[in-house]
Amino acid sequence: MASLSRALRVAAAYPRWRPAQHLRLQTLAGVTGPTAEKNVPYHRTLKEEAQGPSAAAQGPSQPLPSTASVVIIGGGSLGCQTLYHLAKLGVTGAVLLERERLTSGTTWHTAGLLWQLRPSDVEVELLAHTRRVVSQELEAETGLHTGWIQNGGLFIASSRQRLDEYKRLMSLGKAYGVESHVLSPAETKALYPLMNVDDLYGTLYVPQDGTMDPAGTCTTLARAAVARGAQVIEKCPVTGIRMRTDDFGVRRVAAVETEHGSIQTPCVVNCAGVWAGAVGRMAGVKVPLVAMHHAYVVTERIEGIQVSDKFAFGLFDLDWDVFTQHIEGAINRVPALETTGIKSTVCGPESFTPDHKPLMGEAPELRGFFLGCGFNSAGMMLGGGCGQELARWVVYGRPEKDMYSYDIRRFHHSLTEHQRWIRERSHESYAKNYSVVFPHDEPLAGRNMRRGPLHEELLGRGCVFQERHGWERPGWFNPQGPAPVLDYDYYGAYGKRPHQDYAYGRLLSDEYTFDFPPHHHLIQKECLACRGAAAVFDMSYFGKFYLLGPDAAKAADWLFSANVRRPPGSTVYTCMLNHRGGTESDLTVSCLAPGTQACLVAPAFEGNGYYLAVGGATAQHNWCHITTVLQDQRFRCRLVDCSEDLGLISIQGPASRAILQEVLDADLSDAAFPFSTHQLVQAAGHLVRAVRLSFVGELGWELHVPRASCVPVYRAVMTAGAKHGLVNAGYRAIDSLSIEKGYRHWHADLRPDDSPLEAGLAFTCKLKSAVPFLGREALEQQRAAGLRRRLVCFTVEEKVPMFGLEAIWRDGQVVGHVRRADFGFAVDKTIAYGYICDPSGGPVSLDFVKSGDYVLERMGVPYTAQVHLKSPFDPDNKRVKGIY
Repeated sequence: MASLSRALRVAAAYPRWRPAQHLRLQTLAGVTGPTAEKNVPYHRTLKEEAQGPSAAAQGPSQPLPSTASVVIIGGGSLGCQTLYHLAKLGVTGAVLLERERLTSGTTWHTAGLLWQLRPSDVEVELLAHTRRVVSQELEAETGLHTGWIQNGGLFIASSRQRLDEYKRLMSLGKAYGVESHVLSPAETKALYPLMNVDDLYGTLYVPQDGTMDPAGTCTTLARAAVARGAQVIEKCPVTGIRMRTDDFGVRRVAAVETEHGSIQTPCVVNCAGVWAGAVGRMAGVKVPLVAMHHAYVVTERIEGIQVSDKFAFGLFDLDWDVFTQHIEGAINRVPALETTGIKSTVCGPESFTPDHKPLMGEAPELRGFFLGCGFNSAGMMLGGGCGQELARWVVYGRPEKDMYSYDIRRFHHSLTEHQRWIRERSHESYAKNYSVVFPHDEPLAGRNMRRGPLHEELLGRGCVFQERHGWERPGWFNPQGPAPVLDYDYYGAYGKRPHQDYAYGRLLSDEYTFDFPPHHHLIQKECLACRGAAAVFDMSYFGKFYLLGPDAAKAADWLFSANVRRPPGSTVYTCMLNHRGGTESDLTVSCLAPGTQACLVAPAFEGNGYYLAVGGATAQHNWCHITTVLQDQRFRCRLVDCSEDLGLISIQGPASRAILQEVLDADLSDAAFPFSTHQLVQAAGHLVRAVRLSFVGELGWELHVPRASCVPVYRAVMTAGAKHGLVNAGYRAIDSLSIEKGYRHWHADLRPDDSPLEAGLAFTCKLKSAVPFLGREALEQQRAAGLRRRLVCFTVEEKVPMFGLEAIWRDGQVVGHVRRADFGFAVDKTIAYGYICDPSGGPVSLDFVKSGDYVLERMGVPYTAQVHLKSPFDPDNKRVKGIY
């Protein structure tokens, strides 16, 4: 056997890459099969061991049924887990089709690792379910062992930032009962004597992490599902997806076609891994992922370490030139590896997505077509939790947990078929697979895809942009001058020359910290200017929709939790819920007056019409949610997307009225223009819709402006504001100002698994009326039973940065974790919001909230916290009414 030291010598004969070339990653443009077969030991699945050699015969392993309730395509981790959980939910007649044998695609060559802590509370919950399934439930149900070995996880920190990240994970783990310990180098050496710890800052040790056998797990899942009435058919490639169009013009799944016949079905789940894109194309569904090389080596036994030898199926040639640096790092960490033999090399395809999150849920292009793919080398460990939620998605229409970050509907439709964006962003997500996850990191790939009408204007004024699903939005303003985002340089790989003296890159590197960044004081200036004078925010990336048609009022009644049957000119803050009472969105709905003179800010329609403004990062999600509800309820109305055609300029602060009075041809007094109303007005000679609202808790207006008019209107506002102290401000300021005022951010402190009652938004729900709305029954049941958790506000006197995931302690017990945190500059305190529960399992009353003593744990350090039942800033809401 070749040793690792010999592999290094062989690799040294080839040209070495520059230091930046450690990110030289190979994309697989068309994965049709392996380039070379590796002689690895594990050639037979557990099923073949039981059935004998005849199992490998050509043709499907059993006859195809003519119909199926659900057809799953792909027999890897996600396919088998989804089938198993569908069967557990009582679904009969589900079929899994595998073109070869179970696990033969990507799953078999995974290392089978399962750890419990990741920088996402939802992922911690998903991982916990996978662990329960593979370590307990499957063996209890079937009597078969999945190959689970609880050998613990040891995570290495070779930088201070990495150790800080591990401390954050340790604190989050306490909220979920996950035992973990941050160890010093000496403690690490005592636990793992083979390790060189001379260059370490420390490690994170999680004793109950482990590994599983991919083939054993998937075979056991399949057997358990079959025992509950499901079917698994191997050697049956899918060749097409048949669709039908219903009476309302909606495309739906009708059947799956294979080389051996067709199966009629209303539901298909695409779990085809790196081949999911090809399956998607059969159905006209865009699947944004890229296949990459996933490589590792299997060594001979090392004294003190047990190494599994169960590997199988086809592989690619390992690129030793790329892999050399990993060997060097491994030998530095565990010197005994230098003289250890290599038993086999493993290099197979793995799919990566543009944002390093899986692709799940119902495709917006085709009803009944679900995705369960793109798991970024984590499909085995996330498979149990995601398989359960995907099964719930199929059966109930929505998952139980918050799966927005995984929902395919998060991507704007203009991006899911944009090959440059998919290629660049997926490459970067692969390159940063094991990077420290910082709170304010931004991608360098796939930028400048969607730019607002004020982009160049703001760039020239020092705007440092953030990226949200293709949109460039203002983050904060740098007085040192422009910092444009340049084309992606692939970090110097693929023969690309890395950018030199890259201003944006330098500013972004300042964000690679869990402390306050160097430009913290600049964000402070923006916030205090808004509180003391005025600030202008470019919010053009917001989603902007019109809901029009004969049934628009009926649709609005059902869609929106608040009563929006108001006179034209009214604007209502409301939520949209799912059938579980969870919050799919919060938004503003403006009631329109009918008219015949169509223009961008005032469409022509008869009857009822509504103008919807939703958060830009969630605009596609909102669009898909509304469209799905309209289709399911068969409302006769249309949803018109004018997001790209309209800009949104928000002017907020005590001086906003004085500034805008010089720009708008309208009376802006309280009597003429009350809070939560809107009017069509002229702004510097341009027709705009002015809405008196605030996302930061100040007197202010939003101007919804035709794209072509945005620059002149913005310049007129800046000219009028010069003598009033008006400043430009970005979303970092909005984050701080909004948390200071207690305004909710969707998908931070308000998610699809949070109800408005739990989040303190009961005022957005028309429960006192008799009008039915989506989610009402669930809210009524929750209210009757008592709230089992509540969103609570905390402040910390010490000036310490918090970003979310901190553990919340009450009277010495962990009762939750922080969802969102920021520094409030007007109150000069750290502010945090998190949901708390009663450890006894009872309802969380207001008395329970008020009576406890609280501590927030940040990176293992406790900080005394004060609890608030109202927002710590302007709790009486005077400022939005113009009372200063």
